[in-house]
Amino acid sequence: MDIKDKVIIITGASSGIGEATALKLATEGATVVLSARRKDKLNELKKTIETKGGKALVVIADVTKKADMEKLVAKTLEEYGTVHILINNAGLMPLSFVEKLKTDEWEKMVDVNIKGVLNGVAAVLPTLIKNKQGHIVNISSTAAYQYFPGGAVYCATKVAVKMFSEGLRQELAPKYGICVTSIEPGAVATDLMNTITDEDVLDTLAEMQKMTMLEPEDIAEAIYYALTQPSRVNINDVYIMPTEQQ
Repeated sequence: MDIKDKVIIITGASSGIGEATALKLATEGATVVLSARRKDKLNELKKTIETKGGKALVVIADVTKKADMEKLVAKTLEEYGTVHILINNAGLMPLSFVEKLKTDEWEKMVDVNIKGVLNGVAAVLPTLIKNKQGHIVNISSTAAYQYFPGGAVYCATKVAVKMFSEGLRQELAPKYGICVTSIEPGAVATDLMNTITDEDVLDTLAEMQKMTMLEPEDIAEAIYYALTQPSRVNINDVYIMPTEQQ
């Protein structure tokens, strides 16, 4: 599929994988709708995209709020008349050992990593069903398959995203022609690690941080690959590991 002129909503677009994906897809001719909570970062990205000849719209939204996600889709429809693709990228990773009982952080991860995906899908699905085509990309993780220190809750959220994606695919692809892809990266050089407050976890992960990680651009390329397959093809999962990661 050619993504030229496709309207693509990207959550968590202010940095990391979201930012890199927006730049990649805009370069390939897509119209990108940039969403996150950091207005200044989104406006900087919009300016960069437009400087390169691309098209971008900024809509501030918190994925944990249903009304915000409905507003995001409504403003996209108002501006462009439709939505073709949703990339649920927003996520948090404040890892901690369960015994520390950092329950506020657990709840934030569930709200952003799981409920945020549900809210995004709920907001955009009526338009995709009406169009009888489209693509939903959810950012899961290799953590959906393998536990790592401090990751009990985080891994659980990514399992949820993976399985929700598969359920969506089975329900939507045959009936409406809506493709669904779960993107599952290993360690990526983003600012996710900055949300970790458990010093014991940081000490445990110190050795891992010495390896060469994936770059956000690597994940953007994987997303582009999934989006540009023929309509007869659904890329269910893309599992991407750094060469050095076990």
